[in-house]
Amino acid sequence: MTITVPLDGLATDVRLPPAAGPHPTVVIRTPYDRRQHRAELRDWAARGFAALAQDVRGRHASDGDWHPYGAHEPQDGETTLRWIRAQRWSDGRVVAAGASYAAHCALVTPGADAVIAAVPALGLAETARETTGPERLQARVGWWSRHGARHTRTPRALEHLPVGDILDLAQWPALWHAPRRVLPGARVPLLCVGGSRDPFAEDTIRLWRNWPGPARLLLGPWGHRLTAEPAPEARPGHRLNLGEIHTGWARAALAGTLAGRTGAIALGGSDHWCRPRPGHLAPLAFGSRLRLLNGADFVADPHHPVRSDDLNVPAQGTPDRCLLLSPPLPRPLDILGPAAARLDAVADAPCADWAVRLVALDPAGRAEPLATGIVRRTEPGPFTVPLGHLARRLPAGTRLRLEVAGHHFPAHARNPHTGEDPVTATRLLPSHRTVRTRGSALLLPVLRGIRPLDPAQEIQT
Repeated sequence: MTITVPLDGLATDVRLPPAAGPHPTVVIRTPYDRRQHRAELRDWAARGFAALAQDVRGRHASDGDWHPYGAHEPQDGETTLRWIRAQRWSDGRVVAAGASYAAHCALVTPGADAVIAAVPALGLAETARETTGPERLQARVGWWSRHGARHTRTPRALEHLPVGDILDLAQWPALWHAPRRVLPGARVPLLCVGGSRDPFAEDTIRLWRNWPGPARLLLGPWGHRLTAEPAPEARPGHRLNLGEIHTGWARAALAGTLAGRTGAIALGGSDHWCRPRPGHLAPLAFGSRLRLLNGADFVADPHHPVRSDDLNVPAQGTPDRCLLLSPPLPRPLDILGPAAARLDAVADAPCADWAVRLVALDPAGRAEPLATGIVRRTEPGPFTVPLGHLARRLPAGTRLRLEVAGHHFPAHARNPHTGEDPVTATRLLPSHRTVRTRGSALLLPVLRGIRPLDPAQEIQT
């Protein structure tokens, strides 16, 4: 049965297994309404775990004020674990679990015996900015307008300047200047679950790589909603029952049988799962295998930015990006690992953003985005633009299109090219850019040979 417990003003649902206890416990602390997890609680209970879902402080039925990423999260998490361990049905072992912001709650809860962090939104700075500097605009406006207060605030248009006034929330202007923190870590087992199409995929991988205890990574061809949001490159072999995998991992983690660091990454476009590895970085020089179409000299105009939500390329007018194209692939190409673009480029602005988008074109010319990276520079090149982790099989006949632009809007805020802070700037200027193709290259992690594996077995052993 499910009961509601007023725990220090924190609304908490509890689901117990049908068998007599004591039991290990899974706790989910969330700002997204604990009632949305009732089916998940039933699944955990059916597999022998006591399961709790709790509204974090200031959200839904819980008392107090809502301060995202505030100091109350570890404090409330610790209080919750103390209460769990005092119950007769608890055997004292607790798994802290959660997705997105709830993954942050799980990671900062002290004293948990194991942690499941899915699509983790790690902190204020981590969600607001790329590690390379540019501001994540569209996603942050969407999240803070839905969850930044008890009641939704209607945002101004994304084109509004200054960016710091788009939302009428006291925390909004300060969000952009929050300091990055050291990644959370403990010596307890960790399971990181993410999607290759999730905006926090790189944070998921970085968390897994830097965790001091036993760590497992499961990265599928999914978006932020995981298996409920499969990507076009997902195949039947990528269909997983995450509930069963989580349960098997939790049993192994609590039994102390996990050690080391391993995981499974789906190779999109195939049915395979592979172990994470860097692959072999193969340079495709701009001047040879990638042919310059136009835009070695182009104008990045923030009044007419290259858009993140449009893959069409203007055929006429002054170039707004550097555009390069590869010949058709003579055979299938497997890429697995971190990709990057190395640019030798200059801008006439005191501060410039460089957005690189890699697109796959099928033989019919249909475009599909593969990777995007953006960096902020105050000095000329050469420099590197990270493109994130790729896990794809590209069929023969695919052509690769590489775009180098000055903006990636509305996913990212527009650089005003005046040297001012993009969050407070109200004046925009065009910037003239030059890409020296001879000194630039696309670096792809080409996978030579595949050793498929069973993701459930890899995660649980």
